[in-house]
Amino acid sequence: MASNQNLKELQWALQAINSEVLNLHSISFYLSQPTSACYQETDNSININISKENLPFFSDLLTELAASKSTKSTLRNLEFHRVEWEIQQVRNLGTLLGNNQSIQQVVFRRNRFNGKTLSDLSDILKANKVIKEIMLSESGIGSVGAGLIASALMVNESLEELQIWEDSIGSRGAEELSKMIEVNPTLKLLTIFDSNAITATPLISAVLARNRNMEVHVWSGENGEKSSKVVEFVPGNSTLRIYKLNLSGACRVICSLGMNSTVKSLDMTGVKLKSRCAKELRWVLEQNQTLKELNLSRTCLKDKGIVYVAAGLFKNHSLQTLHLTGNWFSGVGVEHLLCPLSRFSALQMQANITLKCVTFGGGRTRIGRDGLAALTQFLTTNETVRKLGIHDDESLRSDDYVKIFKSLEKNASLKCLSLQGCKGVQGETLLQTIMETLHINPWIEDIDLSRTPLHSSGKTTGIYQRLGQNENTEPEMDLLKDMPLTEPKSCRVFFCAQECAGKTTLCHSISQNFSASTLPYLDQVRTIVNPVEQAVKTVGMKIKTFNDEDTKISIWNLAGQHEFFSLHDLMFPGHGSASFFIIILSLFRKPSNKEPKSTEEIEEDLQYWLRFIVSNSKRAVQQCMLPSVAVVLTHFDKINQSSQNFQQTVDSIQRLRDKFQGFVDFYPTVFTVDARSSASVSKLTHHIRKTCKTILQRVPRVYQLCNDLIQILSDWRSENYNKPAMKWKEFGELCQVKVPPLRIRSRHYNKEVVEMKRKAVATCLHHIGEVIYFDELGFLILDCEWFCGEVLGQLIKLNVRKQHSSENSGFISRKELEKILRGSLQSPIPGMGSKVFENLDASDLVRMMLKLELCYEQDPSDPNSLLLIPSILEEGRGKPQRWQLSTPDCIYAGRHLECDDSSHMFLTPGFFPRLQVHLHNRIKALQNQHGATYFLEKYLISISINGIYIRVELGGQLGYYIDILACSTKNLTETLRVIQQLIIPAIQSVCHGITMTENVIRPECVRNLTPPRYRRTQFVSLQQLKQALLSLPAESMYDYQHTWSSVLDSGRPTLQEGFDLARDLLSDDDFREVLHRRYHDLHNLAQELQVPPENNIEGQDQSITSSSESGTVDPTFGGIAKGVEEVLQRLRIIEQEIRDLKQEIQGLRYYEHRLLLELHRKVNYIATFNLQVEERKVPNMFYFVNTENYSRRLITTMVSGMTALRLHMLCEFRGQMHVVEDQMGCEMMQVDNMAVKALAPYMKKFMTLVTFALKIGAHLAAGMGQMIPDLGKEVAHLTGSSVLFGAAAAGAVGAAAGMGRRNRSMEGSRGIQQDLRAAQQWVVDFLRERRCSTGKDIAEKFGLWRVRYRDSGQIAWICRRHIYSRSAEIIEVPV
Repeated sequence: MASNQNLKELQWALQAINSEVLNLHSISFYLSQPTSACYQETDNSININISKENLPFFSDLLTELAASKSTKSTLRNLEFHRVEWEIQQVRNLGTLLGNNQSIQQVVFRRNRFNGKTLSDLSDILKANKVIKEIMLSESGIGSVGAGLIASALMVNESLEELQIWEDSIGSRGAEELSKMIEVNPTLKLLTIFDSNAITATPLISAVLARNRNMEVHVWSGENGEKSSKVVEFVPGNSTLRIYKLNLSGACRVICSLGMNSTVKSLDMTGVKLKSRCAKELRWVLEQNQTLKELNLSRTCLKDKGIVYVAAGLFKNHSLQTLHLTGNWFSGVGVEHLLCPLSRFSALQMQANITLKCVTFGGGRTRIGRDGLAALTQFLTTNETVRKLGIHDDESLRSDDYVKIFKSLEKNASLKCLSLQGCKGVQGETLLQTIMETLHINPWIEDIDLSRTPLHSSGKTTGIYQRLGQNENTEPEMDLLKDMPLTEPKSCRVFFCAQECAGKTTLCHSISQNFSASTLPYLDQVRTIVNPVEQAVKTVGMKIKTFNDEDTKISIWNLAGQHEFFSLHDLMFPGHGSASFFIIILSLFRKPSNKEPKSTEEIEEDLQYWLRFIVSNSKRAVQQCMLPSVAVVLTHFDKINQSSQNFQQTVDSIQRLRDKFQGFVDFYPTVFTVDARSSASVSKLTHHIRKTCKTILQRVPRVYQLCNDLIQILSDWRSENYNKPAMKWKEFGELCQVKVPPLRIRSRHYNKEVVEMKRKAVATCLHHIGEVIYFDELGFLILDCEWFCGEVLGQLIKLNVRKQHSSENSGFISRKELEKILRGSLQSPIPGMGSKVFENLDASDLVRMMLKLELCYEQDPSDPNSLLLIPSILEEGRGKPQRWQLSTPDCIYAGRHLECDDSSHMFLTPGFFPRLQVHLHNRIKALQNQHGATYFLEKYLISISINGIYIRVELGGQLGYYIDILACSTKNLTETLRVIQQLIIPAIQSVCHGITMTENVIRPECVRNLTPPRYRRTQFVSLQQLKQALLSLPAESMYDYQHTWSSVLDSGRPTLQEGFDLARDLLSDDDFREVLHRRYHDLHNLAQELQVPPENNIEGQDQSITSSSESGTVDPTFGGIAKGVEEVLQRLRIIEQEIRDLKQEIQGLRYYEHRLLLELHRKVNYIATFNLQVEERKVPNMFYFVNTENYSRRLITTMVSGMTALRLHMLCEFRGQMHVVEDQMGCEMMQVDNMAVKALAPYMKKFMTLVTFALKIGAHLAAGMGQMIPDLGKEVAHLTGSSVLFGAAAAGAVGAAAGMGRRNRSMEGSRGIQQDLRAAQQWVVDFLRERRCSTGKDIAEKFGLWRVRYRDSGQIAWICRRHIYSRSAEIIEVPV
């Protein structure tokens, strides 16, 4: 009966499997049950129990399930309990899994497999592509089953989770699974619960070594113990936790992390490690690039193991957190641990800069004395660690913690300090030290003192209150407003002289005058050996300092050797610095003989230094007063004071003093001294003292903090082995500790404001000469003499050429330059050579050379760019010079840039290297676009840009001009555009304060590369050439020729006379500028003449036809504007259609012709105005000439009180009015107010006509040009602005002006009529007073005769030449 019931249950199960109503997702089989049954557990799952007697029915169920269509797409999970698998059953399972493509999870609980069934199951898994999860729990698969499953998963690409619970797969099975892990890319979860923890090692090692993103959990329960976790790896948070591993297993897992990139956090807390594991960990730390956190707490590491860990930190660049609490190391381990996190000299770099958090202590850790010393060094020098923890320490005393907190005063990086459980944290002294540290160091955010005696006694409240105050933001002051100013207390005296002038000896003698009675013993010894020192020439810059009451005076002895001259620009004071100059001139060529210098040599030396001072003072950003200069003549004891040569020297100095008046403040007394005698230099010493006090009162004030910092920096040097340089970080720490106004007061205080104040003070110290500060380089030079002598002096003398074999035109790699610097500045003998590298690194020196422009980068954007060192460039003078191109169609052009005031200024020795720097960078920016190339020599820059070859040459004995020579296959305009837009702007940008005038070089000199000494006279001013073109009529401009003089060498002609057309010297741009200026002048002429006449005069038939309704225009001032409208319109069309320079000139000639007609018409109008005034018995066109100093100068304005004037008259023949040659004129003794009132309006109108006539080459002004030597200055007030614009712009202005002319014409006509009537009446009265009213008198004094035109009947006064040549047009009418 029971068996029948069981059968019904199983049959129901079959029906349920085939039913589409249940929609089954999960089926669980329970075999070897007491009874067979089937029941529905949930809506989508059923449990099938099969008794032992119905076991054969299990195969039928599997077969039926495989054939069922209702479950084919819905069944997800299969679970088997207590199944003892037979071969047929496994095959049926395989059929089921093969037919059903939706089953994703298969669970075997307490199943039993034999070798054959396990093999068949493995084959099933190999073929299946759907199953995601398999779990085997207490199924006894052993190592063999693990190997078979592993072999299947090597092929399977669908399984994502594998769980083996409470089985013993052994090390062999674990190894097989590890091999599977190496090749299986899809498995995401592996869970193993084994009886032995050893299985974890190969599994986790494979996962880590292959960088699998596979979650791993390994458990174990050995010898009946409670189960515990062995290893856990969660890729989601990249955390690997190792709870229990033996030594070999731990070493293997650690090794697998070497190239791993999936683990960011490794926790090995409690795993006992030895030095062997630590040695492997060192390799991991050196290789791994992703590990961020490492916890080795309670791992029993001793000193040797810590040494290995520390060694790994030296090369590690990823680890951020390291926990080492509860270990067994001593102070030696602490010393090694903190070594990569500390610096032991100013030049050493911190090895590890990524570690942010370190904790240690507790257990058997004993920090001790060695550990304390390492700890204080770490806290003083580390710049990266944010959190430090020392836990449960019992080895340090209260005094030791005082030292720790003292060392924190200068630490700006540590945010959190944890001392929890430390027994030595106690006592009032420590509490006071902590409070003082928190006042100085605002960056500490948290101090954990829990479980310490200080915390237990309740004394930490004040500490936490102060930490809270450090969070508060204090109100900011107005930037630098709260920094008071005061008078500076230090002044610099620059000794300028050539070598062997006695600067050093003079400096020693002055020092004796300053403190002869109070010299220290060492200085007395120096004074005694001074004569011996005189035999050795001083090399490099020297600085000697004296104290005069509360004033500090430092004498800067500028090096006299020529190789140091390029450094003088760098040392020149600026920004209102308190300083002055002593120019020392030796009266003898060498100090050891009696051969005196000539006056010319002394004058040349003095002029060089004066021009150097003036040139550099122009470059200074701020110049509050003229440079103060005094002259000293040395070796005065060797000369005869009454000698003629000495008197000539004194006179030449006086001439130079007068010449440089207004450029320097020249002390009137010339000091003559014997530099060896302190008595002889006493007056000079007094002058230095007095001048220093005067200058200190006149220069701008400095920050009060500067005077305080001078002593603070001096004390710092004393405490730091007299270091000559300090890093900016050290300066900031010093300010934080010693200078409260420059202290950061809280964590949230505006650090940028304090940093700005510190930089402002450092810059001020730099300007007053106390330090040398480079903001970009990040350090201060405290010993200026050391910097100038040991550093700069060595840098400019680098023998790079011998050590640098490659030919790169002065280029060298950064690494090679650093190597040369080390080789040049370090001696192989200990204690010998320069000590630069004790304070600065080679990379610092390279960056300094870049800052000082002693070298520069080929490509600033490339950190490995080659460097160019101008000082190692070879000089090319003496070598044959030729162009790279020599084709007949080449164009040659040159520009000569000269100092506008070359008598007072020149291009200083540092100018050309700066130009090489600046121009190189500009050209480099063009290289990708134009294929620009360059080549450099000491005084030459050769450039090639898109077929244009350019040479930039430095010339002149004192470098006062630059020649730019170009050879090109392009046209002249393109060639000159490169010069105008690239080369000249680069030159002007580096010659600050010096104006350069542009000249045109003779093309023949450029073609033949004529030496500079022969082309000194072969250039013409660009503006002068343009002005010459402006003085010509339009038809002559295009064919204007400039004539060159010949050049002789020892009587032999080197260059013949010749000429060049202006169009071959100027670009189209220059020519158009000239044409536009002519357009501008013509347009102004049309604008100026806007006054209509009183009546319509004769000559209407000659008026200009216009587009107006009337068809004709009155020949009057007002009529000109109307008549010119058509001209302006025509000009707009011309300018739009311009394609060639000749066509533009033709347009200009047309415009000029039309306006000339109007100009002559206007002049005719003035000449024939008011026929009723004495019936034209006297000429109307008159002008005045000043005859002082045997010259004739045209008077453009009338001023009361003028004398020595002569009245002259123009020939009035229409259209050809001109100055009459050899005209006697009539003398005018003095101009009174009545004459000014009558003549001033007429003079303005008439001179306007003359001005424009001169500019457009009209006959009206014939003969007047020579009476106006500088037309621009004389009549600038008449012509208005000189802004250049084209004809289109002129037309626009003219059209706008014409809008209001009709209304203004009547008012203007009455004004001009009154002006002309008053002027002409004055002339009539004046001539009557001079008894010159008859025709005969006028002919004698003015060479003019009265005539009448036959056609118009108008009266005119004309010259004898026109009477003869135009006799057919006129009738003589005597008066």
